[in-house]
Order: sequence, then structure tokens, then C-alpha cells
Amino acid sequence: MALGSNQRHPRLGSPREVVAAAIDLMDGDLGEIVARSPIMASAPVGPSQRTYANAALVLEGDLEPLTLLRELQRLETDLGRKRRGQRWRARTIDLDLVLWSGGIVASPDLCLPHPLFRQRTFVLGPAAEIAPGWRDPVSGLTLAQLNARLTRPKPLPR
Repeated sequence: MALGSNQRHPRLGSPREVVAAAIDLMDGDLGEIVARSPIMASAPVGPSQRTYANAALVLEGDLEPLTLLRELQRLETDLGRKRRGQRWRARTIDLDLVLWSGGIVASPDLCLPHPLFRQRTFVLGPAAEIAPGWRDPVSGLTLAQLNARLTRPKPLPR
């Protein structure tokens, strides 16, 4: 899973504190967190101008992906997320399912692996740190390999 916040919560505090609180709320209620990355700062994607606090975790549990997605969306709402307006705007919390040990899920409500995770350093960096050997079921590459490809220096144009 990937977590992100770039908006203060009136009770919980800074985006970093919101991500930490979301992790605490998930652990036990939605499954057992067996690995978690440090919370890191990252630049925003899209129209938002605020820096994000991001993390990744591995959650072990019995919930099927669609049920887990509904529970994550309920938790987002409980933590003040409002789903309206422009995509990729500032948000109190964003909880994304990125990969599932069961492989690929393709439904109108959920697509796993997450369709954009291979292009996002703020997802791949933390994820590769805690689960470097996990494989993307589409490309067959590990998270460490995907992260290395995404972050390697690019040659300068001629």
C-alpha cells in the first residue's frame, strides 16, 4: 500500500502526523502491518503546490482487495478526505492499494497493480525499501529493479 498526505488535519496535525495516524488505525483493524517504510517528503504531482508526506506498507490480512478498498476509502473519509473537484489536489490522506500478493485485479472499481505506480518515485522508493524482491505481475520486475529504472540518471540531450 502507498500512503500520502499534503494537508493538515485539525486534530492530528501535519501531513506527516496524518500518515502516521492512518498507519496506526490500519494496524489490527484491517490486517497486520508486517513492514512499513519511513515517512518521506516528496514533491506534489498535478495542480497541488504542497509537499507530500509519503510512506508504504505491507499489510497482511484476510480481506479481499475490493473489501479492503472500501475500508480504506471509509478510513480516508473518517480522516477528512473529501472526494470532489480536481484530480491530484491537496488532500488530508490518500490510501492506495498498489500490489496484491494474489496477482492482478481488473474491475471497474479497482485495478491492481496500480496503473501508475511504476512512474511514481514517491511510491516505488518507499515500497522498494520494504519489499525490494516483490515482483510486478505485469512486467515481472522486482520493486528494486523498477525503482532503479525510474531513478537512474538520464543521459543529457545532445
